[in-house]
Parts: sequence; C-alpha cells; structure tokens
Amino acid sequence: MTEFGTNLVAMVTPMEPGGTLSAPGLTRLVEHLLATGCDGLVVGGTTGESPTLSDAESAGLVRSVATRAGSRARVIAGVGTYDTATSIRRAREAEAAGADALLLVCPYYSRPTQAGVIAHCVAVADATELPVMLYDVPARTGVAMTAATLIELAGHPRIRAVKDAKGDLSEAMAVLSRTSLAYYCGIDELNLPYLACGAAGLVSVVANVAADRTADLIRTTRDGDLAKARAINDDLRPLTGRLMSSGTAAANAKAALAELGIIPHASVRLPLVEAIAAGTPKGTPRS
Repeated sequence: MTEFGTNLVAMVTPMEPGGTLSAPGLTRLVEHLLATGCDGLVVGGTTGESPTLSDAESAGLVRSVATRAGSRARVIAGVGTYDTATSIRRAREAEAAGADALLLVCPYYSRPTQAGVIAHCVAVADATELPVMLYDVPARTGVAMTAATLIELAGHPRIRAVKDAKGDLSEAMAVLSRTSLAYYCGIDELNLPYLACGAAGLVSVVANVAADRTADLIRTTRDGDLAKARAINDDLRPLTGRLMSSGTAAANAKAALAELGIIPHASVRLPLVEAIAAGTPKGTPRS
C-alpha cells in the first residue's frame, strides 16, 4: 500500500431522511468498501457532499471512518474550501481526528490567480504533518491548476499526489515526467487510459459499488494485460455511465448503494435531490 493507497473510493456520506448523518449507514458502508477491495477511503470529498458539511460533521466523519478502518485502509480527508483559513482549520481538525492524508481542492468560486492557488495550497500543506493530494477539478472550481503550478507545488515536502479530474492526459504525462507526484484518476470514464499512462491509482465514485472490479482494473493494467483490462473496463462502462450521468454522482451512487441494501437511505442534502434509481434523478422521465 502506498501512503494514499491505490484503489481509492470517493465515499458518499450516508444520511437519514431530512439530512442528518447516518451512523449505521456509515458503518455498513465502510465495511462494504473494505470487504470489496478499497485501500483508500476519501471522506468528505465532492461525492461526500463536502460543501454541505459543517466543520464538526467533517471532523466527526473522519474520526468515525478512521476508527472503523483502523490499519485496513488509508483515510484521506477532504479539507479544501474557497477560504484558506477555513481549509487550514479543517486540515488541523482532520489530522486530530485520525486522517492519514488530506485532499485539497483548488479554491472555488473566488477564481484566484495561479499565484493565489499556490499560496493557498502551501498554507494548508504547512498547517499539518500529513501528506497532501491536490484535487484539480476545474469543471467545479472554475480554475485549473496549470502544469507550471503543479510542478512548483511538487517541490513542497508534503504535497505528494494529484487527483486529476481535468482529463488532460498530455499534461498529466508532462507533469509525471518532471515531478515525483503520484497521479490518481478522478474521472471514472478515463480510469483505464490514466492507469496505462502511469497513474498510481484511482479515486473512484464507481468503487462505492464495484471496488472489486476497479481493483481488478488496476491490477491487470499494472500486470500489462491490456486485453483483460479493456474487457474489465468495457464491463464497467454501463455502470459508470449511469452513476456519472447528469453531474449528480453523489445522488446516483447513494441510490445504487440503497438498492443494494448497503446504506438504508439514498438521502442527499439540497441543492442535490435524491435519485429514485441509480443514475435517475427525481423528476427524470423513466422509459
């Protein structure tokens, strides 16, 4: 296992109807994820509905997951916000709660310059002793981390990985060739090409319900059995398409987990709305 793991899951945050956090759902979900092959649990990321979580909820989730996972998986806490001071506070609280690493998204809404992105990431990385995985997802933040920014941030002793949800394979390979950053694919539709280009692993929404198959995909790609890897990827494509449809992966993943009986409810917090079936948001006509 690397310091982050290889088969990482972007965990949903189980909730009861009305939006309170579900302790029984969290317990069952963590055990399911560990049993199906996850060696890294990303808590409070985008799929975990991080913008709707309070500081206390975020720290409590990290503490609960770290206690349940023990030494069986790394716990990576999503701590990034649009405010540097808040992100630093969440990073310190996650460290105190037992996180093994931090996931740090590019500041959203404010649309800082690249100099601002660098200053933000360095300030958060300086705040704890934990390794940091940068999260580059311009479709959500409005600002991409440029190759030059990633290369500069790679010089920080605790910034060691990137969750790449930008989808620019050419840039990813360029940064890989010039740094020691570990790359993790953050776009399930592109898991195979990222692994083939040298990614260290995945941060996967699909792993909420199919971690055994994402583990197989990682293993076969690393073994050089690309024919088998393509077959696994093709087998996953229908599920990936449904979970990632409509830009509501958290709601879709919760619906799938509820259908499987792993969590008791598919509840989400507004502005997300609950999906009535995997990949089908409420209000969508069903054929």
